[in-house]
Amino acid sequence: MIHATAIVDGAKLGADVSVGPYAVIEEGVEIGAGCRIAAHAVIKRHTRMGARNRVYENAVIGGDPQDFKFDPATVSRTEIGDDNVFREGVTVHRGSRPDSATRIGSHCFFMALAHVAHDCTVGNHVVMVNNSGISGEATVGERAFLGGAAGVHQFCRVGRNAMVGMNSKLVQDALPFCVTDGNPARARGLNLVGLRRAGFKAAEIAELKDAYRMLYQKVPLKEAIARMKQGSSAAVKELAEFIEGGKRGFAHPGSE
Repeated sequence: MIHATAIVDGAKLGADVSVGPYAVIEEGVEIGAGCRIAAHAVIKRHTRMGARNRVYENAVIGGDPQDFKFDPATVSRTEIGDDNVFREGVTVHRGSRPDSATRIGSHCFFMALAHVAHDCTVGNHVVMVNNSGISGEATVGERAFLGGAAGVHQFCRVGRNAMVGMNSKLVQDALPFCVTDGNPARARGLNLVGLRRAGFKAAEIAELKDAYRMLYQKVPLKEAIARMKQGSSAAVKELAEFIEGGKRGFAHPGSE
C-alpha cells in the first residue's frame, strides 16, 4: 500500500501500513502496523513509531532540532507510541544530543501546525490544539490539554490533567489538575471538566480544591507543601511533589 510516487528509503514498515502520494520515509525509520502516512508527509531518519498512528498531509516527524549548536550528523531519535493523530503541518523534532530522544506516548491528538521541539516528553492522551507549541526539553503530562496558539517555554513542565488556555504564554510550570491561562500564564483554578472526564471522584476533587486554596492564600509555600503531603489524597501528594520538583517555579494562582 505504498503509492508509486512515495519514497521509502530503507525503512521498516509493519503490516497494513499505507503511504500516500509523494510522502517520504527516510532510512532507519520503523513504522508499526496499521499506520497511515498521508500525501506529502515526511518521516525523518531514526524515528520509531508504534501501531495505528495517522500522519496527515505535510506533517514532518523526526526533523532536526532548531538549535544552532546541533550537528546534523548526530544520531538521535524520535520515539512515538500507538494510536496518535498528527494533523496537517505538525512538526516533531528529534533529540539534540547523541542517543537522546524526543518521546511521545499513545492516544495523543496533535491538531494542525502544532509543534513538539527537541528532547521533549509528551505523555499519553495529550491534546495540542492548532498552532500550540512546546519548546526544547519541555514535559507534558498525561491527559494535559494545550489550547490553540499556547506557547510553552523550554524546560517547562505541564502537569497531568492540566489545561493551558488559548494564546497562553507559559514561562513557568503549569500545575497538574489545574487550568493555567493568560500572558504571562497563571493558575486560574482546578480543571474541573478534565478531572471529571478522567474519572476523578467528588471527594478527591474536593481535596484538590482545598490544596489549591492554600497556594493563593497567605500560607508559606513550604508549609502548604507539608500540609498537602500529610493528607490521604494521592492526587494532592502528586501536586505537592510536582511543585517541589520544579526548577523554573510554577505559574502562581491569583486571588479569587
